Amino acid sequence: MTRIIRVAAAQMGPIQRHHDRPEVVERLIALLREGHRQGAELVVFPELALTTFFPRWFVDDIREADHWYERSMPSPVTQPLFDTARQLGVGFCLGYAELTESGERFNTQILVERDGRVVAKYRKVHIPGHEHHEPDRPFQHAERYYFTPSPEGFGVWKAFGGRVGMMICNDRRWPESYRVMGLQGVELILCGYNTPLHYAPDPSQNPLQGFHNSLVMQSGAYQNGTFVVGVAKGGVEEGVDSLADSQIIAPSGEVLAKTTTNDDEVVVANCDLDWCYQYKNTLFDFDRYRRPEVYGRITSQRGVNLDD
Repeated sequence: MTRIIRVAAAQMGPIQRHHDRPEVVERLIALLREGHRQGAELVVFPELALTTFFPRWFVDDIREADHWYERSMPSPVTQPLFDTARQLGVGFCLGYAELTESGERFNTQILVERDGRVVAKYRKVHIPGHEHHEPDRPFQHAERYYFTPSPEGFGVWKAFGGRVGMMICNDRRWPESYRVMGLQGVELILCGYNTPLHYAPDPSQNPLQGFHNSLVMQSGAYQNGTFVVGVAKGGVEEGVDSLADSQIIAPSGEVLAKTTTNDDEVVVANCDLDWCYQYKNTLFDFDRYRRPEVYGRITSQRGVNLDD
């Protein structure tokens, strides 16, 4: 028995500050159509796919940034993307900035089925960067000012004939993200990211950005017996060069498809969800081999404790 879903990683090149939503939605639709042309049933877009990466600028009054956020999804401007996807019979995953009715601000990703239904919403858990103005940086990374860390955690949803989870950007660096979904039987994890190649706190990591990106996603896939789809918004955006390297990774940890540019580009791969069980039922048979009774520190302790 096989459960094959053909997945497209729809990488985006830069979205500059002057690009408006309708222009961006046209690009998304073009990528969706290209994914469909290549036989994809699910097209995965990047984090914050509707706007430039606005946390690189700090404003004293956060309400000045309200125009970067979506108050509904679909919205009138994004409805053509939903309509096109439904007409083509292609699902998608889309990242955007969300402003709720109660005034909360989240870095959000939604999963839309082939019939146009919104199956799930995920809000970013691990928010990197800083929450205060740091004018000495070459550019800000004020995500912790613009977004609230989600208290909802990592869900897994029945969709596309399997069990699908989501994470966003920095979440991919944390093994707990994968493991919590792995314990829910996840078979396909979808991750959008915007990753600058310059890391101000430790520039020695700059040349390792691509290596670390692949390292965490490939190990997370292997250790949890799941496919992982990581999709970038790359290239030079508002003077900031960002990582591309979008890729589709098998539960073996092998890369099945990877982009070769830092612009709008689509790569596809057939993902046989039953492949996951070659790992879930052998090396990583959690029920047989896991020892949760000795993992208590993972949830009982936040920072490093050197006193024991």
